[in-house]
Amino acid sequence: MTFKQQKMASYWLLIAPGLILFAAVIVFPVFYSFSLSFTKWSGYGKSLFVGLENYRNIFSDPVFLHGLRNNMLIVAISVFGQIPLGFLLAYMLHRKMVRGGEFYQTMIFLPITISPVVVALLWNQIFSSSGIVTALIRNFSGNSQYVMKIFEDKSQAIIPILFVLLWMHTGTYMIIYLANLQKINPSVLEAAQIDGATEGQMFFRIILPSMVGTITTTAIFAIAGSLKAFDLIYAMTGGGPAHFTEVIAIYMYTNTFKYYKYGFGSAVSIIIVLLSVGLILILQSASKKIEKKYE
Repeated sequence: MTFKQQKMASYWLLIAPGLILFAAVIVFPVFYSFSLSFTKWSGYGKSLFVGLENYRNIFSDPVFLHGLRNNMLIVAISVFGQIPLGFLLAYMLHRKMVRGGEFYQTMIFLPITISPVVVALLWNQIFSSSGIVTALIRNFSGNSQYVMKIFEDKSQAIIPILFVLLWMHTGTYMIIYLANLQKINPSVLEAAQIDGATEGQMFFRIILPSMVGTITTTAIFAIAGSLKAFDLIYAMTGGGPAHFTEVIAIYMYTNTFKYYKYGFGSAVSIIIVLLSVGLILILQSASKKIEKKYE
């Protein structure tokens, strides 16, 4: 065996455990779910091939379509809410625009360290008929009989959940951006200041271009996390009332493990994967155009 062959053999030997684990945990389940999505199976006995029937039933189900709408709103609040706000907070802390930066950094990051179930129970109490929000509105409006009915509105029931997600996850992106902002050479910013550059000019011409890759990565995380959102929403509302706050992951869980429609649930999971991949490809394409602009 030549040296080159020995080198290649050692590479494959080192990466083989990781590849096997990846295939077992990711690749095989995806392909198995894809094949199962064309069948009708209750979890035992033989599966019945039904072709595209599961997909037709999914896209004709108003519950799924409303769940898809809710997921898109979660994607929007993640990409256009959590990420810009996290970046703004990180920038303010990095540039020392506020006093007590370490305190604010800890407080903003704190929510992500709490269990989603605990967060859900906490905010349920806040938004409940006897919660803080209701009490404040009663005091300010003078209406002692006021009851918060936002969860009874099909189009608005998701809003409290979007607020909780914004509050909970913004700190994560803030920490990521803060770590990457610290990698920027301070001498570059100092030289720009000496040359008379304003804060806005340094932000748009030095800091923002250097953060494009990091912003793209966090946006990918945000999209993937938004489409598989489950624990917080399930603990907070269970998808109710009347499916008003339901998302695709809860829809998949309910049909698969409550109604024992494993083929149907597999079809929903494949739709989640395809949505994730499609949105991420669009994001990467936009990111490449932005990077070319700053080259």
